[in-house]
Amino acid sequence: MSTGSSTTQLVIITGMSGAGKTVAIQSFEDLGFFCVDNLPPTLLSKFLELMKESGSKMNKVALVMDLRGREFFDHLFQALDEMTEVDWVTPQILFLDAANEVLVRRYKETRRTHPLAPSGLPLEGIEQERKLLEELKGRAQVTYYTSAMKPRELRERIIKEFSSTTQSTFTVNVMSFGFKYGIPIDADLVFDVRFLPNPHYIDSMRPKTGLDQEVYDYVCKWSETQKFFEKTTDLLSFMLPQYKREGKSQLVIAIGCTGGQHRSVALTERFAEYFKSDYHTVINHRDIERRKDPK
Repeated sequence: MSTGSSTTQLVIITGMSGAGKTVAIQSFEDLGFFCVDNLPPTLLSKFLELMKESGSKMNKVALVMDLRGREFFDHLFQALDEMTEVDWVTPQILFLDAANEVLVRRYKETRRTHPLAPSGLPLEGIEQERKLLEELKGRAQVTYYTSAMKPRELRERIIKEFSSTTQSTFTVNVMSFGFKYGIPIDADLVFDVRFLPNPHYIDSMRPKTGLDQEVYDYVCKWSETQKFFEKTTDLLSFMLPQYKREGKSQLVIAIGCTGGQHRSVALTERFAEYFKSDYHTVINHRDIERRKDPK
């Protein structure tokens, strides 16, 4: 699915309501696509102009078009025909479908009404929608039948089909923080390293941080640190592939000490270094500039 540097990859996501378009657009976001949900087909030509003007800033785009904009739907075919004459964009239609009984069950589980039958039975709206989308389904380059798919399976299939790179989209965010400033609300896993010897009580290290070699070496030299690092990396080496397989696009690992200056910073650097060969790794030292006692 790779594209040239001068070609924009455009995926139009459409299909039956309840077949998985929300999961699909989220999956494309994880792949780095610029995503727009429920774009009226009448605006597609104008949107193509904006894409062209942006140049390489919008070289991967995914648009959801469904019957929430059904009054404009006839314009979609005209816009698709116009795109065949454009050489800088590579359009594809991804059509999501599922069996009627599966769609009915999904509507009942979510207690939603069908957009074509707001006051009637879901099956009536589903049958009407299927007739309206028949021609569009015939023009789709890719069709997924999601009746037996779990959301994770649909996500994995989209990532496999539309990823333009072999690099993993799973990101490991390793964050240091100080407990005195609160636990990060976006952390998936939190490790408390306040049991380790604290450089804060050594006068020469107090004004420094875990980014300084002297402090880093001090934190990492202890047997407690070595055992903690060994056991924790063993645990994370098991857990990270499981999170990735379940469809998470990123995991935030927060490592906390008292002030977020020394121990947590040093170990965040060490963990990130350990995992960077297997995962896209990002480091964030949340509280390193919030020292209240610089003396």
